[in-house]
Amino acid sequence: MQTDFCKELGIELPIFAFTHCRDVVVAVSKAGGIGVLGAVGFSAERLKEELDWIDEHIGDHIYGVDTAIPQKYEGMDKTTPEALVKMLQEAIPDQHREFASKMLSDAGVPEWPEGDDEVTLSFSAVQAQALIDEALTRPNCRMIVNALGTPPDDVIKQVHDAGRLIGALAGRLKHGLAHKAAGLDFIVCQGSEGGGHAGEVTSMILWPQMVDAVAPLPILAAGGIGNGRQILAALAMGAQGVWLGSRWLVSEEAHAEPAQRESYMNATSEDTVRSRSFTGKTARMLKNEWTEAWARDDTPDPLPMPLQGYLTFDAVRRTSRYAGSGDCQKVAFNPIGQVVGQINEVESCRDIVFQLLNEYTDALDNINALTPET
Repeated sequence: MQTDFCKELGIELPIFAFTHCRDVVVAVSKAGGIGVLGAVGFSAERLKEELDWIDEHIGDHIYGVDTAIPQKYEGMDKTTPEALVKMLQEAIPDQHREFASKMLSDAGVPEWPEGDDEVTLSFSAVQAQALIDEALTRPNCRMIVNALGTPPDDVIKQVHDAGRLIGALAGRLKHGLAHKAAGLDFIVCQGSEGGGHAGEVTSMILWPQMVDAVAPLPILAAGGIGNGRQILAALAMGAQGVWLGSRWLVSEEAHAEPAQRESYMNATSEDTVRSRSFTGKTARMLKNEWTEAWARDDTPDPLPMPLQGYLTFDAVRRTSRYAGSGDCQKVAFNPIGQVVGQINEVESCRDIVFQLLNEYTDALDNINALTPET
């Protein structure tokens, strides 16, 4: 199961675990894959704390860091985080603030404690740069991933000069071609089934098209992978690895409140929706009253990125911390892919990796059995 890209990175398994939980990063890397820490929402100081902990616990294993530098966003001309935040906060209309606040209040979500008002979203070049700078100080951090578009040329050069690999997500063929032209080392090709930001084309169609279009650049298949059979399908289409995010959300190591875990485990594959209601860009998440409310004709339209993210930052952190309070899950941000219907029990990351391997082997045996012996 070790692909050429695995060999380049020095890992045993082509399993890339995207997660916002440092414990998942360590557990998957120790199990033979590689954990990739999603740093959107982290300040540079918070990222330092997380990476300090990872470095202390991961041993000789490697990991990656994922951030988000969109190609176009409100406030691109701002050169300092302080100026950007000030501009964005002032640009959010009062009606949007009032609408969001009322929904949280009606759902009985407790207020955030006073004295902790820092907003550290990193949906911008000026904010993400600080995260990349911190990540590149870590010898075991071997890859940087951009979740939104082709990274700027100076960032690509910075990562390459540091001897690391850099890649980016692509939900459309033209995005993958742009990544290749920019000199990236790999592409995370995400079909529309995937959680979070993704394109319109399904994985079954997009993966082989991307593999052919950008060859020999390595492709990591994302979107709709939750078991070993799906891993086999992705590798059969030419992918050099698989990028899993949703599969770890209810793992033992994941930092999720019981009510949020329950929402995931009770959901079917029909219970997700692609919505702009939390980030300003279309992202897949569990549908609830919040996603439905922002889609109505009689309510405010979601703001462009990163304005909507700054507006909903309070909702995201409150519904995460107080997931079991009141009717919190009716307005909570629960990003996840359509594989949510396959996730119905809490397991350790190590057990999940072993299960994926066993399912992959069984599926491969079944395929081989279809070939008559000569």
